[in-house]
This record gives sequence, C-alpha cells and structure tokens, in this order.
Amino acid sequence: MMCSIYKSAKKPETYLYIPYDSKFEDLPEGLIQVWGTPELVMHLDLEKRQTLALCDISEVKAKLEEEGYFLQMPPSEEEIARLIAGKK
Repeated sequence: MMCSIYKSAKKPETYLYIPYDSKFEDLPEGLIQVWGTPELVMHLDLEKRQTLALCDISEVKAKLEEEGYFLQMPPSEEEIARLIAGKK
C-alpha cells in the first residue's frame, strides 16, 4: 500500500498520510481548512515496512482503508518518555 505523507504548515510535528493515488483536495473540508497548505514529505510503501517510528503501522493501514487518511499528531510527553525508555 503506497501512501503520501504531508506535513502541516499550521501544526508543527503533525503529519497526514493519504493513499498515494488520492488527492489532498478530496479530504474532508474541515481537515483541509485546519491543515493549511500541504507540504509533501515523502511517498512510502507501507507493505515494505513492519514498523513506523511514532505510529502503529496496522492502525495507519486501517485508517487509510476506512477513512482515506491517517492523522499523526505530535507525541505527548508521556509517549516520548515511553519511546525513550523502550530504547534503553
């Protein structure tokens, strides 16, 4: 499953995953308004990966199939602490 990843011009550390063949303009109007001008970060083949740095890859795939997008918000301080603890 190929997807495109965009970062928000208005919301730091916020990323939006959409299916590769989708158009940003096809997303819900409210999301587009809050998002601002999209900036393409990369295209990614989720089938060739087992994990993602800050997201559960199975959740990303499910949201892409069900809703047509996945919104990655910045990690909370608790999530950052868990990630650091897991790497020790």
